[in-house]
Amino acid sequence: MTPGEIRLPEGRLETGWWGPGPEAAPTLVLLHEGLGSLGLWRDFPARLAAATGCGVFAWSRFGYGGSDPVTLPRPFDYLRIEAQQVLPRVLDAIGLRRGILVGHSDGGSIAAIHAGTVPDGRMRGIVVMAPHFFTEPMGLAGVAATARRYEAGELRDRLARHHRHVDVAFRGWSDTWLHSGFPAFFDLRPDIAGIRLPVLAIQGVDDAYGTEEQLRVLEREAAGAVEVMLLPDVGHAPHAEAPTVVLEAVRGFAMRTFGPAAPG
Repeated sequence: MTPGEIRLPEGRLETGWWGPGPEAAPTLVLLHEGLGSLGLWRDFPARLAAATGCGVFAWSRFGYGGSDPVTLPRPFDYLRIEAQQVLPRVLDAIGLRRGILVGHSDGGSIAAIHAGTVPDGRMRGIVVMAPHFFTEPMGLAGVAATARRYEAGELRDRLARHHRHVDVAFRGWSDTWLHSGFPAFFDLRPDIAGIRLPVLAIQGVDDAYGTEEQLRVLEREAAGAVEVMLLPDVGHAPHAEAPTVVLEAVRGFAMRTFGPAAPG
């Protein structure tokens, strides 16, 4: 990884780059989950760059990893703010030319909002892994269970190794999702109806935060082609739990999307 940073008016973002730059190859842009960070992608970016021949770029969003914190509570529309206001400036800062957004969980939701609502001719497709488009009782129960683990201490200790402002990272996620007003507010179906790019949607059958209906609504609502992959015996992190399958799927999607001129 080549470490770096981006400075926006809101503060500093920590970044990482693997493989060729945007002038030499297409770029896969990684968007982490609601408790993720640059470092929590672990070896996935390096393996993705090797598998596809593309450059891979990732960063910690504000409030996560080594990036600057945010003020809590987060607004209910925090995912739209990331997709429509922050992400376009990050893509400009890295000089993106041709790209695919690859988002996990909250990051998948951000990728879908961006594809459905932000005109950007540089984007050629999106990959979403375990995305959220509306709340489900079982998913909210999963968030509540994770919050209890955090209060018990062990999860906080583990996350503190990856987040400079660990309580900001966790509370910004859990307090938003568990707010009594959030379920009525959170509905991304109008956003995803505008997606005209090809989509690869991946989810584990045993995901504790959402059912396959999250992908089925994307399949029904998006204007573009949606390829759905449901992985048995896999939970909320397909790229970590079934890396070989996911890497091959993303490699094939990238080759189909960028065409024969794509490296790798």
